[in-house]
This record gives sequence, structure tokens and C-alpha cells, in this order.
Amino acid sequence: MSAVWRRLKAFLPPLVFGALFLGAWEGFVVWRKIEPFVLVKPSEVWSAGLDNMQRIVDAMEVTGTNALIGLVAGTLLGCLGALLAAGVRWVGELVNPIAVAVNAIPIVVLIAMFTRLYEADSETPRRIMATLAAFFVVFVNVSRGLRQSSPTQLELMRSFAASPRQQFIKVRLPNAMSFLFTGIRVAAPLTVITAVVAEYFGGNRNGLGASISGFLSISKKDVGLAYVAGASVLGLLFFGFAAVLEYVAVPWQRRRDSR
Repeated sequence: MSAVWRRLKAFLPPLVFGALFLGAWEGFVVWRKIEPFVLVKPSEVWSAGLDNMQRIVDAMEVTGTNALIGLVAGTLLGCLGALLAAGVRWVGELVNPIAVAVNAIPIVVLIAMFTRLYEADSETPRRIMATLAAFFVVFVNVSRGLRQSSPTQLELMRSFAASPRQQFIKVRLPNAMSFLFTGIRVAAPLTVITAVVAEYFGGNRNGLGASISGFLSISKKDVGLAYVAGASVLGLLFFGFAAVLEYVAVPWQRRRDSR
């Protein structure tokens, strides 16, 4: 019962705040008699979302596919890069500055460059951008997990004459698992954001980002904000999936947090 109550206490404040915020937004628009081309009411956004539900779902599928491919590819590449950087010193000295430099480049610069390298209707540039976004987060977290192993555990393994390979498998790798899934939890909604932003810069107009910019540019703010709500739901779904994955895959972290 106490565990259920703790979960309810975690979810209740944001739900209450969201309800109060939407109510205040609705009341402010009605009170000030704001025109729809300036600011629309949440109820109008809700109606527009219901009227365009199938189109929003289709756009979520396109953007979600790009984000999911980027998340999987970025996670695999981030893990591989972190393992190589931890195992081979010169690889770490090479990969670390490159990863930082790529992450420092603005999304708009990279997506503009990638868009011109592929066909106009290709989804590859968006998937590359999502991959890069996930790669850096996972790479940094896994690298930190591999470095921050317990000295006591390592000393115990050495006292048993364990080889470096055995120390890596028995101590460093399990310690990095919690860092890996924390990185995935951070990277999951980030890939959605990156995929949405990447759709602003050319390519097919079938995703959430392209629809948001298109409807807002023709003053259909209710429909545009309905697509924004779809992007928010997609980001929450990705975050929830990553949180469930962490809950299932890292049980020792779950036991540690429940203390």
C-alpha cells in the first residue's frame, strides 16, 4: 500500500498543476476576449485534436519511427564507443573530443547539411540527427558508469587474482548498466524532440514538426497546437517505455531506490 501511495504522490502534483494551468489558460482567454488568431483556448485545441485525430496519429507514427530508429542506433553506437574508449586508451582520446564537438554543433546546421546530401523525400537525415542525439547521451553515461566502479569491489576482485577481463565483466559492466538505462531514459524523449525539430528543415511534410510549422504559419493555431500535444504525448510514451525498460532490466537499481 505504501508503494502505491508513493507512486500516487509522484504523479499527483504534476497532474494537479497541469489541470490548474489549463483552467487558468482557458479562463484568461475568455476573460480577456482574446482572438483565436492570437491565442486559442485549450478546449478549441481539444476539439481540433479530435477532428484531426487520425492525421495526428499518422504523423506521430512517422516521427516516432524516426525517433525510435535513432534511439536504437544511437544507443548501440554509444555503448560500442564507450566500451572501446574504456578498453583502448587511444580510442578514448580520439572519440571523446569528437563526440563533444559533434554535440556542440547546433541541430539546424547539421540537419541542413544532411538534408542536402539525400533525396528530398528521404527520412535518413532525420534519423541521423536522432541517432546523434542519443549517441552522445548514452556514450557519456556508459563511459561514466565504466569509470565509476567501486574501488572496494575492484580490490576484492584483485585479491582473488581476477584478470582485467574478469574485473570488467563482473564489476565494471554491471555497474555501467544502471548508467546505460539512465542514459536511455534521457535520450528517449530527446530523440523525439530532435526528430520533430529536424522536420522543420525540408523533406517530407508528413511528420509532427512539418505539420506544426505548416498549420501555425497559416494561422490555424488550434490544429497546430493539437499537433504539439501529439508531440508531447509521443515524448511521454518514449520516456515511459524507457522507464519501464529500466525498471525491468536493472532490478538492483530498483531495490536500491526503494530503500
